[in-house]
Amino acid sequence: MSENKETPERLRERLRQEELRRNPTGNMSDGFNRSNSGGLVDLVNSLGWKGTGILILVLIIGYIIASYFFN
Repeated sequence: MSENKETPERLRERLRQEELRRNPTGNMSDGFNRSNSGGLVDLVNSLGWKGTGILILVLIIGYIIASYFFN
């Protein structure tokens, strides 16, 4: 196969990366909607590292607040 031809897998990944750059908030929405029918791995993969960090931060803050009020 010649080097200048793009495989279907690389084309899909390139298009996905371009969409992530153009619409990051839509990507986060897709991630939360996907979590209804998928697993945690699908959620984390669709959110990216920033979205995953925010999700972890929200969970930690929620746990701290809950333990403060209920203990």
